Amino acid sequence: MKKILQKNTFLFKEHVGLLKASNNYDVYDPQTNEVILYCREKNLNPFYKIVRLFLTDFKSMTPFEIEVSGLDGKKVIKVKKGLSLVLSKIEVFDENDKLIGIFKQKLFPLGNNFEMFDDKGNFVSKLDGSLIAWNFKFLKDKNTIATVTKKWSGIGKELFTSADNYVLDINDSVERTSPLRRLIFGAVICIDMVLKE
Repeated sequence: MKKILQKNTFLFKEHVGLLKASNNYDVYDPQTNEVILYCREKNLNPFYKIVRLFLTDFKSMTPFEIEVSGLDGKKVIKVKKGLSLVLSKIEVFDENDKLIGIFKQKLFPLGNNFEMFDDKGNFVSKLDGSLIAWNFKFLKDKNTIATVTKKWSGIGKELFTSADNYVLDINDSVERTSPLRRLIFGAVICIDMVLKE
């Protein structure tokens, strides 16, 4: 696993755009305020670009493929979602395109919920958030192992653009080399593109 993902705290900053089809993020180390990773949407079909731009209510249903890479341009993980009409299923792959795990969106209980499974289909964690709040937590055996919170960067920027910023905090209880860290990291993208679009 890339050493950069062994950190505990990350700041995701979505790129600003009034009319934008694709989603791109820079990931910062909050302690140094330096960019440490890039998240770029790849291979967006022209049809889905049009849907995202002009039929925004359907944006969260469209497929996406986000590649997370280091400053050297080398891929760290890939987060991929197919077309979804009701509930989303998202796959997370390592730098060699080997499946790490899957997120499955849950309809009940009401709220913003995903169950997370490893590459063998074993349940590993649950992402839990309320319908209106911007706070999310990752639960394992009823214990919070990570949190995601929305970081407001200024009322003007938030009102007139579609850019969102998120802070991810991973608990020390998650082993530094565990694939669960990559799943948690990938889930932040799902929060923005599936739950909050």
